[in-house]
Amino acid sequence: MPITSRYLFAVRMDVQPQREPVFNEVYDREHVPELLKVPGVLSAARFRAQEFELLMGGERKKVGVAGEPRYLAVYEVESPGVLTSAAWGDAVERGRWPAEVRPYTLNRRHALYKRIQPLSP
Repeated sequence: MPITSRYLFAVRMDVQPQREPVFNEVYDREHVPELLKVPGVLSAARFRAQEFELLMGGERKKVGVAGEPRYLAVYEVESPGVLTSAAWGDAVERGRWPAEVRPYTLNRRHALYKRIQPLSP
């Protein structure tokens, strides 16, 4: 699906290894579905970092993931205000996330990105 909004909200984090199964279960079955109900949240996708190679400047380079958060969730949102709405605040506190997942996450990073190219008409 093409990205159609002006904003992407990215959340990167690690989780304690022993909590990884519940982290993934709750994220996929509870947390993301709750956030998708928030007005202004258009889509969501989750990713796990992996090492890769690329060609740059005529050289093949290996890129590792050491020190970077292992997990990434990306939310397409209509505006920055979505993230401070009451609906967002309620959604992030529902289910098992606050007690069974959040305390076991680490290396958390949040970023909001604004599209720099105009949307097509």
